[in-house]
Amino acid sequence: MIAAGFSGVILIGTLLLMLPISSASGRWTGFVDALFTSTSAVCVTGLIVVDTATYWSGFGTVVILVLIQLGGLGIMLFAALVGLAIIRKISVRSRITVGAEVKAGSGGGDVKRIVGGIVTTSVVIEATIMILLTGRFLTGYGYDWPSALWNGLFHAVSAFNNAGFALYSDNLMPFVSDPWICLPISVAIILGGLGFPVLRQLRREWRAPLHWSMNTRIVLAATGVLLIAGTVFVTVIEWANPATLGRLDPASRLLAGFFHSVQARTAGFNSIDVSQMHDETWLGTDVLMFIGGSPAGTAGGIKVTTFAVLLFIMWTELRGGAAVNIFGKRLSRGIHREAIAVVVIAIGAIMGVVIAVLATTDFDLDQVLFEAVSAFGTVGLSTGITADLPEFAQVLLILLMFLGRVGPLTLGSALALRERRIAYELPKERPVVG
Repeated sequence: MIAAGFSGVILIGTLLLMLPISSASGRWTGFVDALFTSTSAVCVTGLIVVDTATYWSGFGTVVILVLIQLGGLGIMLFAALVGLAIIRKISVRSRITVGAEVKAGSGGGDVKRIVGGIVTTSVVIEATIMILLTGRFLTGYGYDWPSALWNGLFHAVSAFNNAGFALYSDNLMPFVSDPWICLPISVAIILGGLGFPVLRQLRREWRAPLHWSMNTRIVLAATGVLLIAGTVFVTVIEWANPATLGRLDPASRLLAGFFHSVQARTAGFNSIDVSQMHDETWLGTDVLMFIGGSPAGTAGGIKVTTFAVLLFIMWTELRGGAAVNIFGKRLSRGIHREAIAVVVIAIGAIMGVVIAVLATTDFDLDQVLFEAVSAFGTVGLSTGITADLPEFAQVLLILLMFLGRVGPLTLGSALALRERRIAYELPKERPVVG
C-alpha cells in the first residue's frame, strides 16, 4: 500500500510536469525528466536534471511544491499508521515498548488524533520558518511582498520536508554568509529530521528527560553528535579551499560548514559549490548522507537509530557482553536482525547502481558514489553530474530514490509484522568469524 501510494503520486506529478504549462518555454517536457523531477520531489530528495529556477513555469514550481508537501507528510503519516499496525500485531509486552516509541498510547492510539498532530506540527513549523524567511527577503534583499512571500513559503516547505529544492540556479550559494537565511532553514531541516514521535514527546515532556523513550534519546544524542562532528570535519577539511570556504571570512566559514553538515543529513541545499570540494569531504559527506535522520520524519538514509543500534551491538561484542543495553534498557534481539538487514540491503542497492553507472559512463567512482548515496539517502546534494548522466543511469537513480524513501519503512514494518514464535529451536553451532 505504501509503495502503491507513493507510485501513484509520482505518476500524477510526472504527467502534470510533462504538460507545456509546467515549463517556462511552453513546450512538452520529456518523460524521464518529468519522472525524475516528480520522484525527487515526492521522495523529498532534491536531485535535479533541469534547473528548477529557469526551466519550470510558475505552475510547474507549484506542482513541485505540492509534491514535496505530499511526500513529506505522507512518509510521516504512513510511519505513524505502520506503528499502530505493529502495536496491534505483536505481543502485549512489545505493544507497550512500541507504543512508547511512537507515543500512540496504550490502546493503540487515535488515528485521527495522530494524523491531526502530524499535520498541525508541519503547518506550524513551516509557517514560522516562512515568516522569518519572508521578513529577511523583504528587509535584506528588497523583494516585493509577493516575491518575498513565495520564496519564503517555497523554501520553508522544502526545508522542513528535507527536500533541498531551491528557486535559485545556484541553490542557496548567494546566501552563504547570511545567518538569517541559513539558520532558519537549518532549524526547519533539523526539526523535520527528528521525526514526529520525537517532536511530540519533546513538546509534552521536554522538562522530564528521564521519561523520554529509548528512540527519543538515541535520536537526540546521535543528531547532536553527527551535527557537531560533521561541522568540524567539513570546516577543517575545506577551511583553506579557495573554491569553497577559503574565500569567506572566519565567521562565514563556520556558518557554511555547519550548514553543509545539516544538509548532509538528507536536506540537499548547498551554500557552497559541492563540485569543488575535496575528495575526502565527499567521502565524509557520503557517510553522513548514508546515515541520514530519524524514523517517522522527513529525513532519509538508514536512520540514526539503525546506525546507533549497530554501534551498541559492536561495543557489546567487543566488551564480551551478553545483552545490548542502551540508556538503561535492554535492546530486543529482533532489532539486531532488523538493523543488519536494513544496512546490508542499502549497501547492496547502492553498490549495484554504482557498478552499473560506472560500467556505462566515463564518470569517476567518487562522483558516481556520491550521487548514488545522495539518491538513496534522499539528500539531493550533487557533484554536478546528475543532468549529464544518460537516461539509463538517471532511471537507476530514480529507483534508488524510491527505494531510499519507501524501502526502509516498508522493510522495517515487514520485518516487525512478520515476527512469529515457533514451538522448537534447532541446536546452536558457531562458525569461525573473522
